[in-house]
Amino acid sequence: MTQALLVIDIQNDFCPGGALAVPGGDGIVPGVNALMPGFSEIILTQDWHPEGHSSFAASHPGKAPFETVEMDYGTQVLWPDHCVQGTGGAAFHPGLNTDRANIVIRKGVNPRIDSYSAFFENDRSTPTGLHGYLGERGIAKVTLVGLALDFCVYHSARDAARLGYGVTVRRDLSRAIDLDGSLAAAEEEMRAAGVTLA
Repeated sequence: MTQALLVIDIQNDFCPGGALAVPGGDGIVPGVNALMPGFSEIILTQDWHPEGHSSFAASHPGKAPFETVEMDYGTQVLWPDHCVQGTGGAAFHPGLNTDRANIVIRKGVNPRIDSYSAFFENDRSTPTGLHGYLGERGIAKVTLVGLALDFCVYHSARDAARLGYGVTVRRDLSRAIDLDGSLAAAEEEMRAAGVTLA
């Protein structure tokens, strides 16, 4: 099989009750688990920030969550502290079937740069290693599910299309933050990039 399932950031902090909860984020877990047997290659991504990460609003005195700042790599949304390494918030949702995963890609590890995409950090040039992993296994198509549709799923899908993969995003198995119209913009850009929204 030349298809992989990318399960994006289904972690406690992105689910109801978490530090950066995506509405209904936990509701996709049963469907994602049910989808897994159809794929021989399953990749989980995990936001894995060190304490005091530069994307946290708390690291910028006078700034509040969801404001923006300019970084060396461009505009960065500032987030509440979330998915801090080793915390319960960074753990995968307890209902997610992690046993089926072939590999976990941790991102956002560099304290100076955020990483939405499963393929690149936010400078869009520093790789996570996922592209090489998929290439070695002859994988040409990827299906994406997870959180959040308009941020990490979107950036991962766009980068996958840019790298030449056939890309499908399962909207029914993803949930969005929808920050100031971010969902509509993300969907439009994904379609323009050749991503199939299923």
